[in-house]
Amino acid sequence: MNHSSNRPESGRRIPQPIRGREGATDEGPRDVLRDMENPDMLVPPKTDNGLIPNLKFSFSDTHMQLNEGGWSREVTVRELPIATTLAGVNMRLTPGGLRELHWHQQAEWSFMLLGRARITAVDQNGRNFIADVGPGDLWYFPPGIPHSIQGLEEGCEFLLVFDDGHFSDLNTLSISDWFAHTPKEVLSANFGVPESAFAGIPPSQVYIEQEPVPGPLDSQKVTSPYGEVPQTFTHRLLAQPPIITSGGSVRIADSSNFPISRTVAAALVEIKPGGMREMHWHPNQDEWQYYLTGQGRMTVFAGGGKARTFNVRAGDVGYVPFAFGHYIQNTGTDSLWFLEMFKSDRFADVSLNQWMALTPRELVAENLNVGSDLLDALRKEKSPVVKHPGFTYTKPKDGSPDG
Repeated sequence: MNHSSNRPESGRRIPQPIRGREGATDEGPRDVLRDMENPDMLVPPKTDNGLIPNLKFSFSDTHMQLNEGGWSREVTVRELPIATTLAGVNMRLTPGGLRELHWHQQAEWSFMLLGRARITAVDQNGRNFIADVGPGDLWYFPPGIPHSIQGLEEGCEFLLVFDDGHFSDLNTLSISDWFAHTPKEVLSANFGVPESAFAGIPPSQVYIEQEPVPGPLDSQKVTSPYGEVPQTFTHRLLAQPPIITSGGSVRIADSSNFPISRTVAAALVEIKPGGMREMHWHPNQDEWQYYLTGQGRMTVFAGGGKARTFNVRAGDVGYVPFAFGHYIQNTGTDSLWFLEMFKSDRFADVSLNQWMALTPRELVAENLNVGSDLLDALRKEKSPVVKHPGFTYTKPKDGSPDG
């Protein structure tokens, strides 16, 4: 049998599962391109050990829901079984594309990736909200709050995050779906108009549809006798001053600076080439990640002699169970940007470096059998993203990354 999938393409070297004297070549059927994207999964670091469930899934491997007006795809427990706390939806709307009037049993948190959109909402007290959002902006709608999203002149793409890993956006509570499954005489009685007024309602859920691009924001303002919502549903994350470190930057958004966001906390992290999200863990919740640009690798430590490394790149979802130690390295030549998200009202992490620095020196030295070279370098203040001393990046002749 001719295993043509195992042939080099354009002279590129086929990676093999060999580490020193360990392993052997893989001559059978295989997805070479996938192996080249995951070099540290094909050949794990020697320190990896034991069994840890899959902690990564790519949006590229999900089902695309295509509609006139846009598309959506999602990562839930169906795709990534360990991700029980949060689920994510990646959605694109055309200019005028409308995510119809709807609501959820879960809270909705969103990060705008590209373009601009108009969002509307009304709370339980009849107070309304309308705003335009652009790249780097967040929005948050509490459970049960009805809302809509519509693409503006250039269209838009965004990430939606829901505070339940079992959530599916296709099971949303939608206005069109309810109308379609309500007798017209009931609709007539509810709204006080003849049944003929409902002759043209959609026969099923609309979900996403194509509509004209909405006019200026002021042209769509509706005045409520009860006023506007007391807390804004939006937050300009990129306008927030970042925490600058030697290896990158971090911006944190939680209920301390985005008060309405009571069940989702997040950090937008930049890791520059040669940088690393320091060794740490989170003492409050599991971590759900979305990678925006670049490429890197994440190693997760689960205790009991278990650790596993995953390669990540733009469009991937990563997951770290509660309190598992982990770090993320940039393995490319461009900045690695990603979001860390938690089902929590506050962002919290524990720095391994800071913990050791604030522990009696003798105790650390005796526990780890280390000397002053390490002890003198420990930091009492956190540095979420650190720089590798002496880091260099080379691109081998076969074109595969080597950081």
